[in-house]
Amino acid sequence: MAQSALKRLAAEAALAHIEPRLGRKTLVGVGTGSTANCFIDLLARVRHKFDAAVASSEASAERLRRQGVPVIDLNAAPALEVYVDGADEVDPQRRLIKGGGGALTREKIVAACAGEFVCIVDDSKLVSQLGAFPLPVEVLPMARGLAARALQRLGGTPVWRQGFLTDNGNIILDVSHLRIEDPLALEREINNIPGAVCNGLFAAHAADLVFVAGLQGVRRI
Repeated sequence: MAQSALKRLAAEAALAHIEPRLGRKTLVGVGTGSTANCFIDLLARVRHKFDAAVASSEASAERLRRQGVPVIDLNAAPALEVYVDGADEVDPQRRLIKGGGGALTREKIVAACAGEFVCIVDDSKLVSQLGAFPLPVEVLPMARGLAARALQRLGGTPVWRQGFLTDNGNIILDVSHLRIEDPLALEREINNIPGAVCNGLFAAHAADLVFVAGLQGVRRI
């Protein structure tokens, strides 16, 4: 089965999970990337059942609006029922690496505001230990060199994602070769680097539920 079909299966499972809770005043948080796009396309079919969505990126907000889903600013949202997003890696404790699409900071903010964080992936994203996927770190442009040297001292190999700016106007350093034995400790350590805005480790706020699509169907973690 093609990876795109697996992503859709995971998105369908997430929609089936949240649909019974949708109501007139319900707000749904939506992530960014190809798997999140599958969920957006399905969510649009039930747009009459909930109030509005909060998007973690300008790209997702535009996709929602094109399909008739109202989008509101997070600061105007009294409470988010759920946040649904994909991931680049998922470990058995539902800790994640995210940010391949560059929206990691907004994704982490919206996820932290939601009553439930639902992650949707195909089974190629499951790992026993995080770190094979390069860890994205959002950095203020003037701190690129400082942050890169600090990440090297942590054992990583940072590469500037040239030609890319986040929706916040910052750059991304993609860090390979990190030994992520304690994701929570590393998440906090990287966030303490001067100029580092956020990093793609979701350990302090791991997913509450992960739907994993594979050839045998969809399972829950």
